[in-house]
Amino acid sequence: MPRHRRSSRDKFGEYRRLRAERPPEQRVHGVDEHAQERQKSKRNRPFSALAVEFWKLLRGHRPILAAALGTLTVSTLFGLALPASSKVVIDFVLTDSPGPSGIPQPVAGWLGEWATNRYALLWVISGVMLAITAVTVVFHIWGRWHTTRLTKRLQVALRRKVFDHAVHLPLHTIHRLKSGGAASVLREDAGGVADLLFSMVYNPWRAVTQLIGTLVVLAWLDWKLLMMAFAVIPLVVITHRTWINRIRPVWRDIRSSRSAIDAHATEAFGGMRVVRAFGRERGEGGRFVGANHFMARQEFLAWWWSRILEIVWQVLIPVGSAGVLVYGGYGVLNGSLTIGDVMAFSVYLLWLLGPIESLVGSAASIQNNLAGFDRVLDLLEEDTEFAEKPGDVVLEAGVVEGRVTIEGMGYAYPPRSKGDTPADVLLDVSLDVPPGTTVALVGASGAGKTTLCNLIARFDDPKHGRILLDGRDIRDIKLESYRSLLGVVEQDVFLFDGTVAENIAYAHPGASMGEVQRAARAAAADRFIEELDRGYDTLIGERGVRLSGGQKQRVAIARAILADPRILILDEATSNLDTESERLIQASLEDLLRTRTSFVIAHRLSTIRHADIIVVLEEGQIVESGSHDELVARGGRYEELLNMQLEQSASDTESDASAGAA
Repeated sequence: MPRHRRSSRDKFGEYRRLRAERPPEQRVHGVDEHAQERQKSKRNRPFSALAVEFWKLLRGHRPILAAALGTLTVSTLFGLALPASSKVVIDFVLTDSPGPSGIPQPVAGWLGEWATNRYALLWVISGVMLAITAVTVVFHIWGRWHTTRLTKRLQVALRRKVFDHAVHLPLHTIHRLKSGGAASVLREDAGGVADLLFSMVYNPWRAVTQLIGTLVVLAWLDWKLLMMAFAVIPLVVITHRTWINRIRPVWRDIRSSRSAIDAHATEAFGGMRVVRAFGRERGEGGRFVGANHFMARQEFLAWWWSRILEIVWQVLIPVGSAGVLVYGGYGVLNGSLTIGDVMAFSVYLLWLLGPIESLVGSAASIQNNLAGFDRVLDLLEEDTEFAEKPGDVVLEAGVVEGRVTIEGMGYAYPPRSKGDTPADVLLDVSLDVPPGTTVALVGASGAGKTTLCNLIARFDDPKHGRILLDGRDIRDIKLESYRSLLGVVEQDVFLFDGTVAENIAYAHPGASMGEVQRAARAAAADRFIEELDRGYDTLIGERGVRLSGGQKQRVAIARAILADPRILILDEATSNLDTESERLIQASLEDLLRTRTSFVIAHRLSTIRHADIIVVLEEGQIVESGSHDELVARGGRYEELLNMQLEQSASDTESDASAGAA
């Protein structure tokens, strides 16, 4: 019976209820239940913590930022002179109160006869304003250009830092993130953090400078009007703090929802053959649309909180302007103020409230980007795969013999959630593999073959015991150095979106075309490659979609051959090959295996008869080991598996013969 899928309205109602009931550090984020479960352990960092982390990102860029803020300060303060021109023109040029005679004596002496000529004075004031404007524009453009350059540099540096950290996360953490979710963090979250340079530093600095400068001018004009302006400040603080507490967690949830949507879309298109095979196009489309509806409801919630504050300021500014006009009008009527004073103060009041309104209006982008920064920090705080130690050594391939020793190794996968007891996958596995030996791992599915190879490749560390390479614990070898000694060919081949030659030379980017062709020839891949439309320069599409399963596997084998590893791991490397291709490649593989330590996983036991050591695994333990002849003579589990496959092969042959006769 199909599971009933809840509507986006129901999910959003539950989301609102959980947000209201739980404290911020326990609030649920994301669209799907799995994302919600993962996010319960996350918390929203306070603004101060985020500001400190952002300041750390600016290390090395602070001098140019200081210079940009300095030019911004100069341009902003110069700009404060522009509204004063209205008072000067009204009081000293257009009216007789106080008139030209009221010009201060030093200024009048500098102006000379222009001080008594209103037309000349008007031109002087206009010229001064134009000069101030030109200086303001030059300083402003210089600072803004360098801040923009710094933003792009910071964006690239942070994306690189996040990417470098993400590729060193444990595999189980990467699988939890999903490819679409990781791309969302890299593209949107890490990219948006750099925008904080403008929204949280540059623009607020200009607003604060303009605010302080305007308050000084207002105090000079009329201290009573200044007190009226100060009455607005507490209202700003209260509304802004309320907004921050409400809106940033919602924006973080929106980003989590977007990551889940990206991950689902990536997964759906990656498995499009399965989607179409089971006729699930409408189901996947409905799931995608439902998740977008849920995110849209979250965005509406954030939109309403933003609009409420905008409404407050749309009312507040006209009220303040009306108050100034009433107070100033009475002052003009009773002779305590001039018309120029009232006009200048009205302009400066708008200059006072304008930056505050701008800060409130830009708070949406600030909190949105801070939410993304919060998620970036979550990712950067994830433990990397293996921490390097000061004493770790670097090995050169030429001096590595290739002896692999496994001593009392045990392993259990990390629990999926708190309270789960991890199940042991490997138990007390011990094995000594001399250099150049081929070890075949056989057993039923789930016996631990692939897990054993993953530990040898150091995709994870054993929970108990250790693995030695030439007598040295592999945990004492630099990870990059150790991995450079490995070659891995898996059953589920992964190829990159590029040319055939680029995929073969992936582990050895500097290889010549001749080396690439020799590796392809050794993998019996040269014939089909030369038949492609552009040969080795043919683009094979994402995950090698333009190649068949057997062709992809031969390219992967050629990639391993070109890498020339000291330790080779073949996980069902010939499973997708037809009989003819397998026969062609088997001789090449035997030459490849002869000179290096190799671990081969194979379900078809006929392909591993010539292995030096055959290890039979069952429920995570080694139950038998030896050569093919030794194990057959012993009559144990290996012989049972061999007989089962021989019987199945004979049965299949009889079925084919019957079908042919019919």
